Amino acid sequence: MRPQSVILTFLGDHVYGRGVCVASRSFIEAFARVGISEEATRSTLTRMVRRGLLRRRRSGRRMYFGLTPTSAEVLKDGERRIWHSGVVNDADDDRWTLIGFSLPESWQRQRHELRSRLIWAGFGPLQNGLWIAPGEVDPAEVVEDLGANVKVFSAEPRRPTDMPTLVRDAYDLEGLGDRYREFLRRWDQADPAPEAPDDLARSLMLLTGWLQIIRADPRLPLRYLPDDWPAEKAQRVCHALHERFRGEAVAVADGLLDTVLDESWAER
Repeated sequence: MRPQSVILTFLGDHVYGRGVCVASRSFIEAFARVGISEEATRSTLTRMVRRGLLRRRRSGRRMYFGLTPTSAEVLKDGERRIWHSGVVNDADDDRWTLIGFSLPESWQRQRHELRSRLIWAGFGPLQNGLWIAPGEVDPAEVVEDLGANVKVFSAEPRRPTDMPTLVRDAYDLEGLGDRYREFLRRWDQADPAPEAPDDLARSLMLLTGWLQIIRADPRLPLRYLPDDWPAEKAQRVCHALHERFRGEAVAVADGLLDTVLDESWAER
């Protein structure tokens, strides 16, 4: 697990919405439980400050870290994906967002950045320069500041379009399904993660792994997915285990947390 992903999981499950900054020592002690070294934690916190995901605040001789508007939005998105939107798209309508773009061949950086953003937003490549995503997707943040020549449409499929084949070609369904099945192999058992020292560690491992999967899941219409699609079962397992781990995880986290008031939060 990437340390930054674990830090965001910890912040989302135990800090987001509380209006506090957390001491570096609290992060170090929490992440040692999942095998992340003190050096890796400290360097990751520093990188997240540089990227605008955290801000520092010194109190006495201790350094604390608080959320920024950027990280708050990331955590809000994670909360929505885990607890509200769900992994099954069983909508009756069959609406899609199409986005076409044209970038000069010399714009390699912008081309890579745009494709990364499209994948993050649930798009898959339909053909060269034309990508498709299920539902109504606002592309504003996807194309913002890239200077791309972009055209966006909302559409419905029409005959003779073979949508099951189109979906299989545009998205790596086999790879995504394998990730859900691997999640189930690891967690759908009586005593998952027996190597973990406590339920805080199990909860961090569970949610970090789950977020990595669902953030790569475009929530394709159920009608175009295989009959044995494992996402819904994996979601039930994740939610049930989180509830099972919750009591001890909160107690352990509260015992580790050294916090101070986030003054910027109070001013919002």
